[in-house]
Amino acid sequence: MNVKIANKYASLLANVDIDFIKSIEGEFTPEEIIMQFGNFFYNKMILDITAIKGYQDITKIQELSVNMDMSKVILLLDDSEVVNSPRYLSQLVSMGIYNFTRNIDAIKFLIDNPNSYKDVAQYHQLNNVMTAPEEPHITESKDSGKVSEMDNSHELRIIGIKNVTEHAGSTTLTYLLKKQLEKKYKVCAVEVDDNDFVYLNDKTLKHTSNTDLQSFITLHYNEYDVILVDLNDQGAISLCTEVLYLIEPGLIKLNKLIRKDRQAFEKLKGKKIILNRSVLNSSDVADFEYESRSKVYFNIPYLDDKLDKHHVLDELLMKLGFSRLDTENSEKGGKLFSIFK
Repeated sequence: MNVKIANKYASLLANVDIDFIKSIEGEFTPEEIIMQFGNFFYNKMILDITAIKGYQDITKIQELSVNMDMSKVILLLDDSEVVNSPRYLSQLVSMGIYNFTRNIDAIKFLIDNPNSYKDVAQYHQLNNVMTAPEEPHITESKDSGKVSEMDNSHELRIIGIKNVTEHAGSTTLTYLLKKQLEKKYKVCAVEVDDNDFVYLNDKTLKHTSNTDLQSFITLHYNEYDVILVDLNDQGAISLCTEVLYLIEPGLIKLNKLIRKDRQAFEKLKGKKIILNRSVLNSSDVADFEYESRSKVYFNIPYLDDKLDKHHVLDELLMKLGFSRLDTENSEKGGKLFSIFK
């Protein structure tokens, strides 16, 4: 059965020929929606975007996307300029929200024929990132002691890297991605609530606590194009513009994950699943997807962390939209997708 959250378009949705097991009407914060439906079983959620308080702020939608399975959500957009802007639509796609429409009649079709990425790829701007809040934030620099203003025109990507299976390699991958990106971008890597970075002997790597992560991001907002966050167990996913979920696809680790949480893969639907330290070939990955009922975003083999260059990580970063790396490969005359030759 389906559920419905309506506000501005309640009367139009009332005439849609769809069976609902539960319907609510009004404006709700993301927290209230998550509290009501986070553990509620349903087939599809029809969500009137105007029912989300502050919906024109894309971070409100992001808060839902990191706590709910957005593949089950059909988002009914309003006719506002912000929501229909290319940037807003692109950010929806970046969050894995593919089922959105302004057409009431399209809702029933999407229940039985959900969109895939291919259906909404035209909306996706690969250089799309989250922007600073509309109101400037005032921060105090610990180095200079001066008060500085966050630049609203600056664009920053905050990419979280999180282990799903135990010790799936988030710390090492964060470090390797930093080395790969810093050739073309201003990038910072920060570790949350741990000190494993110290063993990499790189003084540019940062440390912070989960409670101080927001302050760290605000303090360094204007310094970087990208902040990579090794989330470990407690890092705040909601502070990231996107999250990579690492799974080491070994039999023991997968069995441990399922015994710990049988709904683990259900919770990962619509997320960017990365197979890390993987020995799986393309056929094995297809079998993994079939058995886990999930979609793998990228497959990373074992990597030598002493090397400065990994073409497979360039492929991942290009897929994430870091197009400047393509220029670097072109200048060197190399083939980016050399594994396919």
